[in-house]
Amino acid sequence: MIDVQRLRVLRAVAEHGSFNQAATALHLTPSAVSQHVAVLERSLGAQVVARSTRGVTLTRAGQIMVGAAESVAAELEHAKQQVDRLSTGRTQVTIATFTSGGRLLLPGALDRLTAAHPDTVLHVREGEPEDSLPLVRQGAVDLALAYHFDGPLPGQQGPSSSLEWTALMEDPLHVVLPEGHRLADREAVDLAELAVEPWVLGCLKTEAYLRRYAERAGFDPEVRGTSTDYFFARSLVAAGMGISLIPSIALDPQVPGLHTVPIKPPVPTRHIGVATISRRRDHPQVTTLIQAFHDQAAALNEA
Repeated sequence: MIDVQRLRVLRAVAEHGSFNQAATALHLTPSAVSQHVAVLERSLGAQVVARSTRGVTLTRAGQIMVGAAESVAAELEHAKQQVDRLSTGRTQVTIATFTSGGRLLLPGALDRLTAAHPDTVLHVREGEPEDSLPLVRQGAVDLALAYHFDGPLPGQQGPSSSLEWTALMEDPLHVVLPEGHRLADREAVDLAELAVEPWVLGCLKTEAYLRRYAERAGFDPEVRGTSTDYFFARSLVAAGMGISLIPSIALDPQVPGLHTVPIKPPVPTRHIGVATISRRRDHPQVTTLIQAFHDQAAALNEA
């Protein structure tokens, strides 16, 4: 029989990419982590991690076992919630969301949920998709309002992928320019026209995204500042530090003295949606939330 604790250790190794970091997260010694993995490999008769001087990576067998570890964690969390409901008579629902999406879409969805299921106890956790989506797979979060750029969801590759994704809306990025900028009155700009501009960005991931699009446009952007807050980034633009790339839903509230200009195709775009797992999707509260998010996104798309 496979020990659940060893699956938990393997999952931490996969998440952190090394025995040392997994040990820190689990409050174990690196030696104990290594021993857990070694015993798991002996019990399976297969190698689950490939060790190198750069850390560890999962083998095919390791990927399968991490998928199993996430399923076990989700089942245990689901069982715990059922027991809690027996003792309290109330259903607990945990929602994870990224900041700008949560500010725009979450309040109305929570109003809908409260009206339909007034006895539900709500919990909200803020987090970027790379942090919240693993929590959904593990059952620690019922659903996550998340986004991705080009390519799949963070971590949504391989046999351990178990997320169900409901697409909600496209969120194109716009260029934000200071008062008096030479392109401020344009209806749209080509990214190549911004090759000589300094940039200040409101999200760490936006820099990598900008660089990919800038490469296609034939230039290497000069990034002078990166924050984790779009409003702060726009304040820096207003102060004359540079220009910025901001998603549509993060453009409110307005910052005085700024101009927002769309980008000509190909347009950098965030894809916003809701992630859950199949076991949770049929829960009445989760169904209500997904429909509420969908309706609000549809209304925004029509506006």
